[in-house]
Amino acid sequence: MSTPRFLDLPPGVAPQKIETPLGTFAALEALPVNGVVERWPALLVPGLTGSKEDFIAVLMTLAQSGRRVVAVDLRGQYETPGPDDPSAYTCAALGADVDTLAQIVGGGEAVHLVGHSFGGLVAREAVIDGRTKFASFTLMSSGPGAIEGLRAHNGRKILEEVPELGLEHVWQTRFEPAALADDVTPEIRQFLHRRLLSNSPTALIHMAEQALTMRDRTDELAEIELPTLVLYGEHDDGWPPESQSEMAARLGAESVVVPGAVHSPAVEAPETTATALVRFWNTAETHHRETRSLG
Repeated sequence: MSTPRFLDLPPGVAPQKIETPLGTFAALEALPVNGVVERWPALLVPGLTGSKEDFIAVLMTLAQSGRRVVAVDLRGQYETPGPDDPSAYTCAALGADVDTLAQIVGGGEAVHLVGHSFGGLVAREAVIDGRTKFASFTLMSSGPGAIEGLRAHNGRKILEEVPELGLEHVWQTRFEPAALADDVTPEIRQFLHRRLLSNSPTALIHMAEQALTMRDRTDELAEIELPTLVLYGEHDDGWPPESQSEMAARLGAESVVVPGAVHSPAVEAPETTATALVRFWNTAETHHRETRSLG
C-alpha cells in the first residue's frame, strides 16, 4: 500500500478524464506553472492497490522541468471504471490501455513512461508489444517477473479473501491496521478506505493473480534498446533490491537506489525520486537529439 504524502492538489495539477477508444481513464495532469511546455511529456502508471494520487508528491517537480506529466488510474482502479470480465485485467490487456493512453498523451511526440510496481509489469507490455514511440522507460520498484516477499503474501491474501469476504473485510483486517501502524492521518485513512472500496473487485483479484504469476520478459525488453532506468528503494519489500539490480544489468540500464525508501519512492522520497527522473529524462532527450543529428 502506498500512502500519498498529501491530498490537496498543488497549483498546476488538475484532475482530468482522458477519453480513448478503449474507455475513459481518470488522470491527474501537471503542467509547468509558467505554462511553457518545451520537453516531451510523461505518463505515470500506478501499482496494484495504488492510484494516480500516489504520484502527487512528484508531479509538480516533474512538470516544472518543462513537461506535461500525466498520472492515471488503470482500468478498474479507483476512479477509472472497469468491466467484470477477467480478461480485461491481464497485463497484456492493461498494457494495451497504456499504449493507447501514451499515444493520446504524446499527441505525436515521444513519451517518457514510468511504471510503479505492478504498473511496471503493465507498462513493460506497452513497451514490448505496443505501437507508441517511447522516449524512455522507468521501472520504479518493479522487478523482472512475479512479485516476491511480503507483497506476494499480500497478493495471495487478496486472492483468498476478496472473493469470499469482500473489500471492506480486507480494509478492516489489512489496510486499516497498516495505516494505523504508520500513523497515517485520519484524512488520508479516509481516502485510502474510499480508494480501496472504489476498486473493481474483479480487477483487484485478477491484477493480483497477474502480479503473482507474471513471467520474466527482461530479455525481450532489452531487445527494444530503449533508454531504461531501474529505480527502487534500498529496503524494497516487493522485489528484492538485488533482483532489481540484476535486472538493470541484464537491460544495460541505469540503476538508482533511493536511500531510506521501501516500495514507494515517489511517496517516501519524492524529491530524490523526481530529481532522478528529470535527470534521466533530460539525458534521454539529449541522446535522442544527438543521435538524430548524426543520422
